[in-house]
Amino acid sequence: MTVGPVRFTAPVVLPCDQGCSVLRDAVVDVDASGRIEWVGRRSDAPESAAPVQALPGMLLPGLINTHAHTPMIVLRGLGGDLPLMRWLQDVMWPAEGKLAGPEVHAGMTAGCIELLRTGCTTSVEMYFFSDAVIDAVTAVGSRVVLTPGIIAAPGWERLGTWQEMRDDISARIDAGGLHSGPGERIELGYGPHGAYTLPEEALASVAEHARERGALMHIHVAEAADEDIAQRAAHGSVPALLNTVGALGGRVLAAHSVQLTDDDIALYSANDVAVAHCPGSNAKLAAGIARVSALRRAGVRVGLGTDGPASGDDLDIWAEARLAGLLARVTSGDAAALTAAELLLMATRDGAAAIGRDDIGTVERGRWADLVHVDLTDPAFVDPDDDAQLLSNLVWAGGSRLVRDVWVAGEQVLAGGEPTRVDRSSATAALRAVAAGLR
Repeated sequence: MTVGPVRFTAPVVLPCDQGCSVLRDAVVDVDASGRIEWVGRRSDAPESAAPVQALPGMLLPGLINTHAHTPMIVLRGLGGDLPLMRWLQDVMWPAEGKLAGPEVHAGMTAGCIELLRTGCTTSVEMYFFSDAVIDAVTAVGSRVVLTPGIIAAPGWERLGTWQEMRDDISARIDAGGLHSGPGERIELGYGPHGAYTLPEEALASVAEHARERGALMHIHVAEAADEDIAQRAAHGSVPALLNTVGALGGRVLAAHSVQLTDDDIALYSANDVAVAHCPGSNAKLAAGIARVSALRRAGVRVGLGTDGPASGDDLDIWAEARLAGLLARVTSGDAAALTAAELLLMATRDGAAAIGRDDIGTVERGRWADLVHVDLTDPAFVDPDDDAQLLSNLVWAGGSRLVRDVWVAGEQVLAGGEPTRVDRSSATAALRAVAAGLR
């Protein structure tokens, strides 16, 4: 593992600070630990003896996928024309019943490579077989917030009770802390699946375990109208249920949150609940369109997610950003709803804020050097010397195809579009072998 110190120079750096500024002829200094030491214009840069890596394109922070089930890449395409509950119960859960550690490792390895090739350095994963997920992330060199799934639904008894699933996570955190691995690449949290797959006592208990440890609680909330009918009948809404059982305190990330009322949004705001917005998956499964503009107006932190590659199909946060912007505009009638700058921040800075992380998501001193180098010579950029045009072209016309190189904690893990630690063709072959065995 090769990490700094190193001085990156680039014609353009997008720090993804609050104002979404554009730095020209810029420098990013990375220290020996893999953290950013200085960022700014070259003319203002301090003296440095670090080797210089001159980049011909643009440098920006790694993207953050705030909701994924990446190992499900082995199931990509199954049940592709079904609504959520039929897709989940009739297709996905039976297929997932055939997965174990080796299959999950193969899926996560291939998925991590795919994420890096789109410029995504961090994914928030809800899945099972934690050791397999961690081993895959460690091998590829990406970053993960792993919230192992906790579920009590038919067919999942093979993995234990919800209490056993909860206790395994707590034991891992108690033994090794929230963060581990080189560059603190691994963070642990809790992944209670949802209000319709767990009893109320489980939701309350898991939330308590998470709060006691300062861990993220990552949960599906109000994704589709027909998933939690009984819970809504009893409590009015899933956010109201979570509030009643005391599960909205602490670090809570509510994935999807499509079926929300004004009262639900007010509950999120009052309890500082964050949302992982997954427009692609929600559209494909006909679940609906989340009220992103209303959430943001209420001060709710909103990041972007792909959901699993078996529902959203790809792992491209750039595509999610564009779709989020389009849906916000068409549902509001406002052509300025979610600008290019706002969408870029949702994919980076806001994503970090949504998961309670102040050490990633921005090119800023003290944060990890999770960096993405994109090609400025691509015809997506018609006037790269104009700041507003640059941001617009990057988000609306460019995206993942522009990604050339990626660093995580100062280590180059993607070079010229290829992973540096693992062989992509071998990972793809392993993925296809697993998928073939599931058909």
